[in-house]
Amino acid sequence: MPFGIASGGGPADHGRVRILSILRHSKSDRDEPVSDKERTLTPRGRKDARRMGELARERNLLPDRVLCSTATRARETLEFFALGGKLSGPVDFLDALYLAGPAAILREIRAHARSSERVMVVGHNPGLENLVSNLTGERVELATTALAECSLPIESWSELDLETAGTLRSIFNPKDER
Repeated sequence: MPFGIASGGGPADHGRVRILSILRHSKSDRDEPVSDKERTLTPRGRKDARRMGELARERNLLPDRVLCSTATRARETLEFFALGGKLSGPVDFLDALYLAGPAAILREIRAHARSSERVMVVGHNPGLENLVSNLTGERVELATTALAECSLPIESWSELDLETAGTLRSIFNPKDER
């Protein structure tokens, strides 16, 4: 199943800024008799992920590369986000993003983002909330299916580290977008 961006994601930032979108996985079923990594989305989770994809397309927030945890709930979140956003293109499913902390997430971004201007990470809390706080200095709460967008003053993803002083551009919560 292909993911990425079909429309280009907006104007280039002249090589000085990279955009990192952070999508927390959608609501999953905690009562399933499966391992944590195999939990699937609830019907509301699927609906919210699709709506968040639609919102990303409507507001020109679509990434040109996606890095996604291999957990079932993260993969399904991306699947429904992609349906709503009409997303097609490069995606990397990475075991290292499963329940990863900020340093591990940044390692994967540096290793896989390549020359993309807009990268989206689909993963889990508390790592994602901590990553946004590290990069922007703002304490945030990311509900399930929340989408945060950070502007980073870097020319290349290889420059990204926990000391990068970015800006939180926006946070979208599915409850506000229903």
